Amino acid sequence: MTDCAQDFHGVRTLVCCADGAKLEAERDATDFLSAAWEHRASMVAIPVARLADDFFRLETRLAGETIQKFVNYELRLAIVGDISAHVSESRSLRDFVYEANRGRALWFVDDLEALARKLGEP
Repeated sequence: MTDCAQDFHGVRTLVCCADGAKLEAERDATDFLSAAWEHRASMVAIPVARLADDFFRLETRLAGETIQKFVNYELRLAIVGDISAHVSESRSLRDFVYEANRGRALWFVDDLEALARKLGEP
């Protein structure tokens, strides 16, 4: 399977497949941004399988630097998949996920159906 663009409630979204290069360093975010531009997407949905564990350890700053890159280029980001194991290990991450899901720039969702529902909310 390859990355592809899908429309969810009028939001063109680059849906990344589970296989592929991982986001292991801040510079890797550029590959996802480039792919989004190629597909003329305004949102990128990255599966948890494509993220290094360091993404979920906030002290590494990988998540913050990656998210800032997306915000700077006015692209929204969705992390798709089960992160319960990571959240159970870190109160800071749990709080971060809660706050992110209240905003519009970054969401953590269980699956693409949940992303579609969230995008359909007024």
